[in-house]
Amino acid sequence: MTMGVQFACDTEWRMNGHVKSMQFMEPATTLLSLLLVMAFDSTRTVAASRNQQCGNSLQQTFKLTRLIQKESVNLIKTYKASQGEMSELFCKVSVNNVPDPNISGMEPSERIVSIYTHLQDFFPHFKRVYEQQTDLQSPTSPLLRELSRVSAHSRSLVALISSFYQSLFPNLPLPEPAGGPTTLPPPQNVFQQKVYGCVVLKTYKELLSNVSRELRTLKSKVCRRRIQINTLF
Repeated sequence: MTMGVQFACDTEWRMNGHVKSMQFMEPATTLLSLLLVMAFDSTRTVAASRNQQCGNSLQQTFKLTRLIQKESVNLIKTYKASQGEMSELFCKVSVNNVPDPNISGMEPSERIVSIYTHLQDFFPHFKRVYEQQTDLQSPTSPLLRELSRVSAHSRSLVALISSFYQSLFPNLPLPEPAGGPTTLPPPQNVFQQKVYGCVVLKTYKELLSNVSRELRTLKSKVCRRRIQINTLF
C-alpha cells in the first residue's frame, strides 16, 4: 500500500514537472516564431526597398535616354537644315570609323557595360563634329548649341549608368577606358565633313534607340528578379 501511494506521488510529481516544462516551452516557442516572422518581414522590407531603388534609378536613366533620343532627332533636322544643298543625301553615305550602335553581351552586367562603353565611344566623334561645324557655321548657329546640349546630356547619362551598374554589381567594377587613340577620320574636305557629321549623328540616334529598348528589358531582368530572389530567402 505504501509503495502504491509512493508510486502515485512520483507519477503526479513527474506529470506536474512535465506540464510546467511545457508551460515554459510554449512562450519560448511563440517568441522564437515571432522573432522569425519579424526577421522575415524585415528582410522582405529591405528587399522591397532595394528593388524600389533599382526601379527608380533605372527609370531616371530611361527618362534621360528618351530625352536625348528626342534631342538627337531634332539635332539631325537642324544639322540637315544647316548644311545647304544635298543635305538629305549626307546621312545615306557609308562612312568608316563610326562606332557600332549595337549593344552586345549575354548577361545583364555585360550589356550595361556595353551601353556604358558605346556611349563613351561617341564622345571623341562629337567633339570632332563640333570642331568641324564651328569652322562651317556662324558662332550663333543653333546647331552648335544643340550639339553641345546633346553631348552634355550624354555625359550625364554615362554617369547615371555607371551609378546604376555599381549599385547592382558592386563586386564587378566597370572597365576603365582603354586609353588608346580613338579611331577618327583623317583630314576631310568640306563635303566629307558634312557627310561624316550626319552619319555620326544618325548612328548615335540608333544607339540611343537600342539603349532605350535595352533599359526596358533590364527592368524585368534585374529589378524584378531581385524581388523574387529576396522574397524567396
